[in-house]
Amino acid sequence: MQVALLVPEQEWRQLLADVQRLKATEATPAQPATPAPAPDRIMTVREAAHYMRLKPEGVRNARRAGRLAGLRLNEKEWGFRQSELDRYLSRYNRRPLDAPPALKVAA
Repeated sequence: MQVALLVPEQEWRQLLADVQRLKATEATPAQPATPAPAPDRIMTVREAAHYMRLKPEGVRNARRAGRLAGLRLNEKEWGFRQSELDRYLSRYNRRPLDAPPALKVAA
């Protein structure tokens, strides 16, 4: 059994134009996706203290005071994103462990 469907000419032309447009977009190569940024490294309190040249208690105090945002790793331990540590260091004019020493200017 065959079925015949009557479509008005204007609607038929619109459908053909849509199909042609879809074929044209499929034929063009897709833009390569930009690579996702690397995820932040999460450091423990000791690693963060070493990175920021502080004692672990100084990192804990900064977190308790709200100056440094931390992540709860489990019931006892806290972690810190490296981007948050860098933000803290730049805010308080400190250098991370891997930064070169500041140059001294002779007066």
